[in-house]
Amino acid sequence: LGNKNSCYHILMYLQLYIFMMQNVQTNSLRNWKYFINLSPVAFVLLGNLNGGWYTLSNFAFTFVVLALGELLLPEDKSNEAGEDDVLPDLLLFLVVVGQLLALSSLIYGVYTQVLSGYWILLAALSTGTATGSMGIIAAHELIHRKEKFWNFLGRFLLFTVLNPYFYVHHLRIHHKSVGTAADPVSALKGETVYAFAFRSIYGQLQQSLALEKNRCNKAGRWGYGLHNYVVAVYAGGFLLLGALTYFFGIWVAVAFLLQATVANLLLEYTNYIEHYGLRRNEKERVNELHSWQSDKVVSRYFLIDLSRHSDHHFHAVKPFNTLVSYENSPVLPGGYASMFLPALFPPL
Repeated sequence: LGNKNSCYHILMYLQLYIFMMQNVQTNSLRNWKYFINLSPVAFVLLGNLNGGWYTLSNFAFTFVVLALGELLLPEDKSNEAGEDDVLPDLLLFLVVVGQLLALSSLIYGVYTQVLSGYWILLAALSTGTATGSMGIIAAHELIHRKEKFWNFLGRFLLFTVLNPYFYVHHLRIHHKSVGTAADPVSALKGETVYAFAFRSIYGQLQQSLALEKNRCNKAGRWGYGLHNYVVAVYAGGFLLLGALTYFFGIWVAVAFLLQATVANLLLEYTNYIEHYGLRRNEKERVNELHSWQSDKVVSRYFLIDLSRHSDHHFHAVKPFNTLVSYENSPVLPGGYASMFLPALFPPL
């Protein structure tokens, strides 16, 4: 420390460190917050590898802890972006890893009988909560990517919950027809979540199959063969369930199917609250008024800003970490987690 050159270098490194920290705070702090999206993996692993009441860990975390957080924590309307670093891509890649870990732990837990009886049902419920709130949310972001690698990862995440129609319908119908009678994913005012889920899944399947059939026919191929994306992925799903049954037993396949069911029902609940009651003239361009938004801090960062859905539909190609909040967009009375119970009870 008595050396002037050493002091000079220490001060220089300190200045560099302060500059880097300031840069992180302005450009990357928002991106770091999204890593809470990975938290369900820890709770799922805890439950699936220990059994018993631990199997409800992630379910309790998502629908109790996060719901309370939605109610108690303030909104975060900040609109700073952090698009100049690698954190968003790293997070999305880690979600794929986390999805595989969650599903592998479910398979392992059932196969080794750490999970048995009704604990299998509870473990599948908890795992499906993670693969829905984490995996499908990331898949939604990834299927909007043009790069083949990232787009493939999005489609792979959807395959892990046995859902090929979302990829076709969301990109080719929902974004174009949102808020109109042509879109089954836009919930009607007064429609219950139960009626909506049935109508939405049936409508997405029907429209996606028809789109793929027409695409195949134009290419001179049979409309319902393996060139039809929806048919091909479902065929792969049946093969996967068959392989799970053959190598690990019927209960492993049942557990995998149950988690996929839970994940897709969570997707429909999310679809329900994102556009409930908002209608648009078919000739009117989609804008920030045609989707509900929420700046509740839990919804924002746990769901990688899916809650800024107004901006997503207004500018569909924007990365999640650059979405902004609009003063004139419809605002949900609560966050995504805290809206769950009101949605389940129609009078509320």
